[in-house]
Amino acid sequence: MSSPALPSPSRPRTSLDWRVRFGVLALIWGFSFLFIKVGTEGFAPFQVTFGRLLFGTAVLAVAFVVKRDRLPRGARTWGHLTVAAFLLNALPFSLFSYAELTIPSTLAGICNATTPLWGMLLSLVALSEDRPTRVRAAGLGIGFVGVLTVLGAWQGFSGLDVTGTALALLASFSYAVGWIYVRRSLSGTGASNLALAGSQVGLATLQLAVVTPLFTSLPTHVELLPLLSVIALGALGTGCAMLLQYGVVAEVGPTTASMVTYFIPVIATAAGVAVLGEHLTWNTPVGAVIVLAGAALTQTRGPRRRAARASGPATSPTAAGTPGPATTSVVAGARAVGGRAAAPPAETPSATAPPTEAPQARATVARG
Repeated sequence: MSSPALPSPSRPRTSLDWRVRFGVLALIWGFSFLFIKVGTEGFAPFQVTFGRLLFGTAVLAVAFVVKRDRLPRGARTWGHLTVAAFLLNALPFSLFSYAELTIPSTLAGICNATTPLWGMLLSLVALSEDRPTRVRAAGLGIGFVGVLTVLGAWQGFSGLDVTGTALALLASFSYAVGWIYVRRSLSGTGASNLALAGSQVGLATLQLAVVTPLFTSLPTHVELLPLLSVIALGALGTGCAMLLQYGVVAEVGPTTASMVTYFIPVIATAAGVAVLGEHLTWNTPVGAVIVLAGAALTQTRGPRRRAARASGPATSPTAAGTPGPATTSVVAGARAVGGRAAAPPAETPSATAPPTEAPQARATVARG
């Protein structure tokens, strides 16, 4: 005799429709590159990154206290979180800030969208369960053709600063490395997503608190607009964006939530052109479309894997089928954008992605 079926837990819902929250999340992460650009006009890149992490930590700390959550336990977990904080927050955030000293915010936003491509490339050697299909391999090639198109490689990179562009691409690469590291090291810790996210961003803040005084000096005066940009970058792009992403992932799942990745470069480009008056040549939007098409193809799954997942048992929001502590604890945004918790979403992308981007929702950003 079989046991009676238990009612499936209903997904958490809020008074605000998830589509609205999804749109707000895309706007926040898309505008993060504009905030970085304006912030660097009044502060050194390391100071922009430190301020971003500080205000992001403050938002997450408030949420942590309100929910009466518990910090992760174990020295091993904290050690892995320290590495994740560097790879998914401290390093890429700093690289994007330095990159935007010499490249437009539009280009930085498009570079952030390459995180899934780097992840796919790394998965060839790092994650045996993610061996590519022909379609995904084609997506990888198409994506990098899009990168060359954005850069105008056939005409000497369209006059773009090579160093700044390389730094932005390296930031996206760091997101991809970070997500693989998180997937391998922080699964099954037992801590909540919020606890891991807040702890990770807090650790990244401490890292920048050590580094920033060594390489920068206090500004002689503080301009209001750059200061407000840094506050918005941290409180909205790193703190509130993570909380929004958690809710969207919990309600509609990581696959739908990860689609935010494809809106970020569009919004970043529109913001850079409309607000900052950045110049846009034909190859930039065309290349961006090619990059996003390639990134989308790298996220496809073979029919065998999809069937296996469909027949598998239901999982909780922190189980393997959705971004759990190991995946959503770094976005952030990036993806986080300069953020991907790629959810790791590509800016988002942070302790959850950005972004830049959960293993099961690979296009997430940890973003910028």
